[in-house]
Amino acid sequence: MRVIILAGGKGERLEPYTTVLPKPLLPIGDFPILEVVIKQLKSYGFLDITLAVGHLGNLIQSYFGNGEKLGVKIKYNFEQKPLGTVGALASIKNLNKTFLVLNGDILTTLNFSKFLAYHKKNKTIATIAVTKRKMKVDFGVAECDKKEILVKYTEKPTLKYLVSMGIYLFEPEILKYISKGKKLDFPELMNILLKKGEKISVYHSFDFWLDLGRPEDYKKGIEEFERIKNKLFKLKK
Repeated sequence: MRVIILAGGKGERLEPYTTVLPKPLLPIGDFPILEVVIKQLKSYGFLDITLAVGHLGNLIQSYFGNGEKLGVKIKYNFEQKPLGTVGALASIKNLNKTFLVLNGDILTTLNFSKFLAYHKKNKTIATIAVTKRKMKVDFGVAECDKKEILVKYTEKPTLKYLVSMGIYLFEPEILKYISKGKKLDFPELMNILLKKGEKISVYHSFDFWLDLGRPEDYKKGIEEFERIKNKLFKLKK
């Protein structure tokens, strides 16, 4: 199966680290973040990988090369201009079967085999991996009716959401909704699909997941890595 890893962002929230290194090359444990992701994919048998790169992409290519040292096959798709989170897909050739797309800066124990089986069972154009997140509001929240009369007041509530894990399975038909050379972000693509009546599956994951895009999350990822590293890779029978 083809895997597209999105590794072209500037990582502005992690500056100044990302002024000299692209975010996927920042270390987590003894390895760059992206190497952890690639080794994880290999453990599940996903060996055909394309890295969609932009900012400092030459450094990523210099580090990983053709993937031989990791036992995978790596190709590169260089963005000449920022194309958003999914715009680069239109420029990648031979996406003619189900393919996996994921961000190159995530730490998760998601079982990719179960994720793929779920997608195949549902037979939808796309499947999004999601996880539960809680958000504490530090203020009192007022709810009013149409006449601006208070109907409910909650002091510092905790809101619960299902959030995208930045991991998706797509069917090749999705590419007809992505224009080559035009910027497109994932939320826009999902809304286009919904308007066109396409069905999108949601895979509820209860696995560990962390987006390493902010300094506090990157620090947490470094701390958690030692605890979860044995769960990151598929165990051999």
